[in-house]
Amino acid sequence: MELYLKVRVACDRGMSQREAARHFGISRDTVRKMIAYSVPPGYRRQAPVRRPKLDAFIPIIDQWLEADRAVPRKQRHTAKRVFDRLRDEHGFTGGYTIIKDYMRDRARRGQEMFVPLAHPAGHAQADFGEAMVVIGGVEQKAHFFVLDLPHSDACYVRAYPAAVAEAWVDGHIHAFAFFGAVPQSIVYDNDRCLVAKILPDGTRKRAALFSGFLSHYLIRDRYGRPGKGNDKGSVEGLVGYARRNFMVPIPRFASWDAFNLWLEEQCRKRQGDRLRGASETIGERLLRDVAAMRPLPASPFEACDQASGRVSSQALVRYRTNDYSVPVAFGHQDVWIRGYVDEVAIGCGGEIIARHPRSYAREEVVFDPLHYLPLIEQKINALDQAAPLQGWELPEAFTTLRRLMEARMGKQGRRAYVQVLRLMESFDLADLHAAVKQALHLGAISFDAVKHLVLCRAERRPPRLDLDIYPYLPRATVETTSAKAYMRLLDREEEPA
Repeated sequence: MELYLKVRVACDRGMSQREAARHFGISRDTVRKMIAYSVPPGYRRQAPVRRPKLDAFIPIIDQWLEADRAVPRKQRHTAKRVFDRLRDEHGFTGGYTIIKDYMRDRARRGQEMFVPLAHPAGHAQADFGEAMVVIGGVEQKAHFFVLDLPHSDACYVRAYPAAVAEAWVDGHIHAFAFFGAVPQSIVYDNDRCLVAKILPDGTRKRAALFSGFLSHYLIRDRYGRPGKGNDKGSVEGLVGYARRNFMVPIPRFASWDAFNLWLEEQCRKRQGDRLRGASETIGERLLRDVAAMRPLPASPFEACDQASGRVSSQALVRYRTNDYSVPVAFGHQDVWIRGYVDEVAIGCGGEIIARHPRSYAREEVVFDPLHYLPLIEQKINALDQAAPLQGWELPEAFTTLRRLMEARMGKQGRRAYVQVLRLMESFDLADLHAAVKQALHLGAISFDAVKHLVLCRAERRPPRLDLDIYPYLPRATVETTSAKAYMRLLDREEEPA
């Protein structure tokens, strides 16, 4: 640039171009360009690039690359594969580099351009992400729901064992409670839990549960193009932010509830941040978002999947490939099922007859031992082989009680032991355990004694065991006090010391 200045000043003061070229040691063409442009114009191509060895093969390369759009990304042509095919199938004599350069330039020209978007207050975007976590000592994959308010960049994150439709709806309900309001509209991708089908005209046929959720909260749902995550770029970026900042290192919590409470706290802390290009904190901008949102309805939506079923001969009801037990009294009856995020409720008529923690495994059987005790009491020989009782961890006192009952009463003792277990249909395990220990201490080895003791414990009154009614209780002999006994005491007092 310094030489550029000297040449232009010299020529401006009367030096000829020939003389300037000789004086400064440059060509006259260079002097001519320096005079024509005040600053160096850079390299200016006059004619298009000619690639005589490649030009005839460009239509073939373009055809292959266009066809690649319909195949999986990992099975598309690389520059090396294009070079090999041109050489082997079409007699190409050029080098690998010109093919690589052409494919790189072609890909650059075909890259999508984006329009900067403005985000008015009161609108949201939602998505799910995945990360590894340790819950209750078990390493597993967490599916975390993220709701983002792009105007303020406020967020809500909640984790689930699976990204099922109930988790989608449950995540929204907790997010609305967290913000205290409902967004006017939410942008989604085309997840099958939300969209059952995309019709030819581009409209979406919503899943039944999701449609009921939208009707309850009166939200306007919007959708991105299939496979185009940039249509909801704010929440896509937030999914990555939550994974990097909330889940590194791998979170370790005793339960999902504890993990989600911690995630809510992280979302609250983030509201104090001031992001690049913003003069206000996230929390300050969130006030405008909430003001533009709708108020919460009087009651939240019930986030559950509803289905129907029939009880099998083994008192099992199938839901989502898993079998859940019900009381044997409802065998072979039609029931209704409600699948919540963390629970499966089964009912018959207007009554809920069973509740189980929800299993996200496949082809698993979930038993409640209490459901089978009435049948085992009738078929007492099945006691030791009953699958619902396998792995049922009871305190050691129950094992001792059964052993003593069987020793004293034989087969009837086993039936009496099952009757003791059935007391858990009405009493807590802790109260029954205390009654069993008290019965063992008193030597009252019978169902009637344990029932009496647990009733007294529940009613907070002292036990009164009638030995005539309970023949298996140990007998005690109590003599009647006579007046002579008191007279002997008085005689002793009168004796001199």
